[in-house]
Amino acid sequence: MPADGKPEGTRDKETEPVVRDAVGTPDAVGRPPRTTRRFPRVTRDTARPEGGGRAAPGDAPAPARQWPILVVLGVVGLGLLVTALDAFRLGTILIGVALLGGAAMRWILPDVGMLAVRSRFTDMVTYGVLGLAIVLLAMMAQPDPWLEIPFLDDTLHFTVRA
Repeated sequence: MPADGKPEGTRDKETEPVVRDAVGTPDAVGRPPRTTRRFPRVTRDTARPEGGGRAAPGDAPAPARQWPILVVLGVVGLGLLVTALDAFRLGTILIGVALLGGAAMRWILPDVGMLAVRSRFTDMVTYGVLGLAIVLLAMMAQPDPWLEIPFLDDTLHFTVRA
């Protein structure tokens, strides 16, 4: 046991450097906010995604503050209901359109609440690609597809032989 009476491996909270951010930029006096370049052992908070603020003022009720995600989830729910009522193609297209609408809202609106998951670019690409893929696949679904891509039929003939 060391001379200060504490077991080895323990640290005194007064001597441990205070870490406020990941990069130690000097304050107004010129002192860095911390003395080490290591990241903190315990993360106390996470950075909010760009555009992740409330979509309405803080005194508004919760649904009004999160209206963008509620719109997307509402259209997805409607698409699932239409799909369950035996209109597969229309319901699936509604789901894809909901994701495309989420991408558009993420691009246009400055604050979208819980619709913001990662950076603006990542959210737009993810929502857009998934929405477009769902819409295109719904339009190509059999029987009687609304969209026919000629090279896909040729590709199928080369890969699957009867």
